[in-house]
Amino acid sequence: MGTTIRIDSAFDSGNIELVRADGAEAVLTIRKDRDSDFFQWFHFRVSGAAGRPLVLNITGLNRSAYPGGWPGYRACVSEDRQRWLRADSDWDASRDDGTLTIRFRPAGDVAWFAYFAPYSMERHHDLVTRIANTPGMRHRVLGHSIEGQPIDCLETGTGPRHVWLYARQHPGESMAEWWMEGALEMLADPVAGGLRDAATFHLVPNCNPDGSRRGHLRTNARGVNLNREWHEPSTEASPEVLAIRNAMDEIGVDFAMDAHGDEAIPHVFIAGFEGIPGLTPAQLDDYHRYLALLLAATPDFQTAKGYPVSSPGRGNLSMSTNQVAHRFGCAAMTLEMPFKDHDDAPDAAAAWSPERSKALGRACLTAIGDWLAGRDPRG
Repeated sequence: MGTTIRIDSAFDSGNIELVRADGAEAVLTIRKDRDSDFFQWFHFRVSGAAGRPLVLNITGLNRSAYPGGWPGYRACVSEDRQRWLRADSDWDASRDDGTLTIRFRPAGDVAWFAYFAPYSMERHHDLVTRIANTPGMRHRVLGHSIEGQPIDCLETGTGPRHVWLYARQHPGESMAEWWMEGALEMLADPVAGGLRDAATFHLVPNCNPDGSRRGHLRTNARGVNLNREWHEPSTEASPEVLAIRNAMDEIGVDFAMDAHGDEAIPHVFIAGFEGIPGLTPAQLDDYHRYLALLLAATPDFQTAKGYPVSSPGRGNLSMSTNQVAHRFGCAAMTLEMPFKDHDDAPDAAAAWSPERSKALGRACLTAIGDWLAGRDPRG
């Protein structure tokens, strides 16, 4: 049987609780977000593996935030914390109130597992510092989180229109900050001069640093879902949203994209604002023109699968995309990337990955450039 493996998660974005371990097998549960019933994100380290076949059973998942996210899902695994691949994973809804069983034989003694490739707060600070120190980039702090972390905003460009890109309102959706890294690197490149001339860009790589550091799925340090606070953010419950929305009010918004991940739908898609009161034909035209441009820019995007469109006048104004579109009369949208594989172009080894998230960030910026230039592939 060998020695019993050790499970640890007391680190940046870590989340797991050990029920019991015996040899190379363990029974685990996921800790809920603080002051919330949301849970789905996990991130933990296994040591003492010594090249043995691991069997890791995460139980109680029928009560997770999105049980539909588990069928067809494979856990992320890394042995060097640089390259993240997928481990064999089986879902059984009838076992121990829903169990995901992860099987993996590491080459060495240590392996890391996560719901998606983590994007740590240390990597966030490295990204902000690196990009802020490139020519033409500016940095400012829009405000602070409940636990005092800065809400970083990177800005570039001199054009008259204001483009806002922001990510990780839901901290467990770490692919959103990988996407942001790709977008920021493209904007910082000298070849992006045309983009910077056409607009002024405001990028918030992480809207929820407290939830990110705590290993939350969906909420901040108060257990508040930030993407339900945009109608009336407060210093007590959602200072992160208040800081961003105040900056938008100060500057204005002509185009906005909010980057997320979806647990259940194995596609890249965009959700719009069709249900807002006061919707104008010009807003809808700007939105649909962007979708067509993104379709032309990357094969990873599609429009056949996604969320149902809201009925006229029924859009939820507590959500960022709806509030921003309604408040500023602009095109705003929510970009969703999968936790699972990307069924339109599956990858058996890595599924949807940090690398593909970064590439999508660059493609989205290419399409924004075409949108700003007035191009219309619809003819």
